[in-house]
Amino acid sequence: MNIIKLSAIDSTNTYLKQLAKETQLPDETVVTTQKQLSGRGQMGNGWLSREGQSLTFSILKEFKGLLAERQFMVSMAVSLAILDALHNQHVPNISIKWPNDILSAKKKVGGILIENVLERSCVKYSVIGVGLNVNETDFPNLPQASSLKLETGKTFDLDEIFEKTTNSIFKNLRNLSEKDFSEMMQRYESNLFQKGVISVFESPEGLRFNGIIKGVSEIGELYVETENTSVKKFQLKDVRLIY
Repeated sequence: MNIIKLSAIDSTNTYLKQLAKETQLPDETVVTTQKQLSGRGQMGNGWLSREGQSLTFSILKEFKGLLAERQFMVSMAVSLAILDALHNQHVPNISIKWPNDILSAKKKVGGILIENVLERSCVKYSVIGVGLNVNETDFPNLPQASSLKLETGKTFDLDEIFEKTTNSIFKNLRNLSEKDFSEMMQRYESNLFQKGVISVFESPEGLRFNGIIKGVSEIGELYVETENTSVKKFQLKDVRLIY
């Protein structure tokens, strides 16, 4: 693991993406910062982090033979790796809110932003941003946010959480193209938040409807059974889970 430590940066993902374009970086390069000024989440959302209390880092991982049509494997592998790391720290009630938010007891404790770079029909490499709320205790105006400390009552060592999380992620990503896609999907789906439960969803136009999460497609679309019993596929920009 090649680690680049920065005192402050706007976004570790933006920095690492640019660095990868300008320099021949070693595989499994990690950029981490004590202070992220403009963290990015899914769909252009921001990610709040606090110096000395949060973990914010980005990973460069190269792939050989990972087909572009199977790139959702990266998302599944990273989400499951973080689940494994947090389970080992005895964080309770961990689940994945589609596609890759990490929840503890229905509160968001982590987020993942994955940006894949394709070469012909394969994924050349991925830049994977991870934000984890570790020791924060105050989330003003963010009622659905929490931290490992709030959910466990324990104060964590940031360096230890960083090491265990990154090691877990790299373990899942190595030789990814050779891993069993259906087995990984089965495990991912079994950890999906609200799977099999009647839930409320909202369209970009603000229309709300009831549905039941049934699983995901091979490219990461969400399967939702609607009130008329039909199963529809949704991409991230098409629907939001209300909870």
